[in-house]
Amino acid sequence: MIKSHKKWTKLGQPDSKEVAALSKATGSSELFSALCLQRGLDTEEQIRHFLQPDETWFHDPYLLHDMDKGIERITEAITNGEKITIYGDYDADGVTSASILVESLETIGSDVDYYIPNRFVEGYGPNTEAFEKIISAGTNLIVTCDNGVAGHDAVQRAKELGVDVIVTDHHEIPESLPTAYAVIHPRHPKGAYPFGDLSGAGVAFKVATALLGEIPWEMLDLAAIGTVADLVSLMDENRAIVKLGLMALRTTQRIGLIELYKKAGIQASELDETSIGFAIGPRLNAIGRMGDASPAVRLMLSIDPDESAQLAGLLNDKNEERKQLVSTIAEEVFAEISRTSDDTYVHVLAKEGWHEGVLGIVASRVVNKTGKPTILLSVNPETGIAKGSGRSVESFHLYEAVDRSRELTTAFGGHHMAAGLSMPVENVSQLREELNIYAEKINGGEPFQEELAVHVECEVKDVSIQSLEELSQLAPFGTGNPAPVFLVRDAQAVQARKIGADSTHLKCTLEKEQSALDGIGFGLGKYVDELGPNATISVVGELEINEWNGNRKPQMRIVDLRSDVPQFIDKRGKQLPADIWGLSDALYVFFNERLLKSSANKVPNGSEYAYVDSVETGMKCQTTKSTIVFIDCPDNLELIKAVLNGNGTVNVYACFHSNEEAFTKGIPNRKMFAEVYKYIATHQDIDVKNKADLLAKHLKLDRSTLDFILLVFFEAGFVTIDNGVLNKVDNPDKSDLTQTNTYRQRLKRMQTEETLLYSSFNELAEMLNQWMMVAV
Repeated sequence: MIKSHKKWTKLGQPDSKEVAALSKATGSSELFSALCLQRGLDTEEQIRHFLQPDETWFHDPYLLHDMDKGIERITEAITNGEKITIYGDYDADGVTSASILVESLETIGSDVDYYIPNRFVEGYGPNTEAFEKIISAGTNLIVTCDNGVAGHDAVQRAKELGVDVIVTDHHEIPESLPTAYAVIHPRHPKGAYPFGDLSGAGVAFKVATALLGEIPWEMLDLAAIGTVADLVSLMDENRAIVKLGLMALRTTQRIGLIELYKKAGIQASELDETSIGFAIGPRLNAIGRMGDASPAVRLMLSIDPDESAQLAGLLNDKNEERKQLVSTIAEEVFAEISRTSDDTYVHVLAKEGWHEGVLGIVASRVVNKTGKPTILLSVNPETGIAKGSGRSVESFHLYEAVDRSRELTTAFGGHHMAAGLSMPVENVSQLREELNIYAEKINGGEPFQEELAVHVECEVKDVSIQSLEELSQLAPFGTGNPAPVFLVRDAQAVQARKIGADSTHLKCTLEKEQSALDGIGFGLGKYVDELGPNATISVVGELEINEWNGNRKPQMRIVDLRSDVPQFIDKRGKQLPADIWGLSDALYVFFNERLLKSSANKVPNGSEYAYVDSVETGMKCQTTKSTIVFIDCPDNLELIKAVLNGNGTVNVYACFHSNEEAFTKGIPNRKMFAEVYKYIATHQDIDVKNKADLLAKHLKLDRSTLDFILLVFFEAGFVTIDNGVLNKVDNPDKSDLTQTNTYRQRLKRMQTEETLLYSSFNELAEMLNQWMMVAV
């Protein structure tokens, strides 16, 4: 058995008749048609429209509330030679928004400047001191982008100083709006804009369109970056912005982006939404996380190749610094978590020295690995304030949970899946306690588990280059238009192995019904140790085309996997492998008492061990653990059968370590028995307690063989052993040595070793599986 890391939720499947009808009408595969129906595309015309967005997708910018008023004021400022300052934000959406507005105003001859607040000095949104500084430097009009809708105090202060503020924003609208000259927002309560989910860059793009009197196609590259990076819905107008923006990004003449491509290792012709999400966006975000984000705006606007190269290098260096910080803090966080109790529902950790700007990223890693909501806080020892970020899972509304304890915080905001907060450090432990009590209550004492939405169940035979090229037409994927997630059920994982510099990734071939599909699972290398040969597994993931060395093959990027059948893992060898002692939910079975005494301290917390010396003690090994580890080799197979009987849902690690090597040494031949007896017959008072090694050497036998022969003679009554001294028995009764218990146990031990140690592992796994099902 292998448990899935996430809870798989299969989305509603369209009616098979509707799928077949749409497939026939469009000439497309049923797989593609099913995905279209899931997205509400149920006619050929709707599908064609969705796949080919054009300029008709762009709504009239003047439908935005206060757009006419805002454009009129900006035009007046340009006419009068007034200085305009664009007040942006320090993330990717904020810097692209600012770049769009600055570039638009420069195009029509405006005296324009920009200001990006520092995350650690001014914080997010309009800052009163920053506004006063901007105004004292000669600014006559402030235009915000990607912020401002909640900036009451700063906007009011600007008004007192005689400076108008035009707010362009897309964030949640508060109960009351600031006293700005104009508030341009797609969800303004008095507005009538048909699409409310524009990003900050999207709103800025609409302002630029109104200001220039036409769609600024050359700025779609910036709008697409901001839209993808801010995780807004990729439907309606946003789909057009990103779909057409990706085309602009692939052919951009913007020097700053070209230099950034080089640093990120991006081929312009292959750029897609994933390139933005995992290469461009993180670099634009990183500089703001580490300090001043204004160089990112300079990079987007630069026309100087040398300056662009330098700025791109700076952003790349900051991103590397950010990644190192994330790695270091994550290591500390996981080390701390490993010391806490397993019954924690919500992780709340605080520490001095953690960089505040990356705690949200680290929290996301913790959630992904543990499945538990996580809040990480950086403690300022001078102020006594702990400040940081939280991330959650679908089944735990983080904002509502923290809001119940709001009195413990000094500042707090967020939504379902994320939050930011500050609090006195002495309140951290109380917040942790209250969140865990609340989590246990709403979840009925069960652990949280992230949900993974599955769009379509498919067969390996249905996956081809042609079908994947067809599915790619639905891109760009993102929020609102997610990349399809597929379930392949009960396939064999052939040649599963670990890959990557640190062996953290899984590579395998999924085989079913004589069809094969390559599989790659990033970060899933740990499962290789739990997979038996040709294990039957079900996998969930995304389908893609893997291009390498001129070859193109379908591939599943595995996100999660599970198996509903026992797994048998081969750990046999001359030595016990060190990694077997890392299983936290296992029953370790010993057949050798001496080995148990020397190894019991290695059994990790959460696991148990048992000593089995009979069928009766073996049958008592009924366990709720997920795994049984057979450490050593028993004297007979009945002990294995006794342990396995009734434990038909566990995984089995087969070590079967043996120091005896009875099978390879075999039974001593008649000559060996005769030579030993001849020596005994001609010697008296043989000190086998202290000089057995010398005797074995004299007789040219290994010690274990000599010990076996002597035990057979003793049991047959041929010799006596008194206090370690051996003598022959005069005129012993005739006895068949092969009928002694020692001799017969040796034969059983040989048979056991042959079966457990020298069978092919496929044969052994089949036997172990059968023994699980058969009553002893």
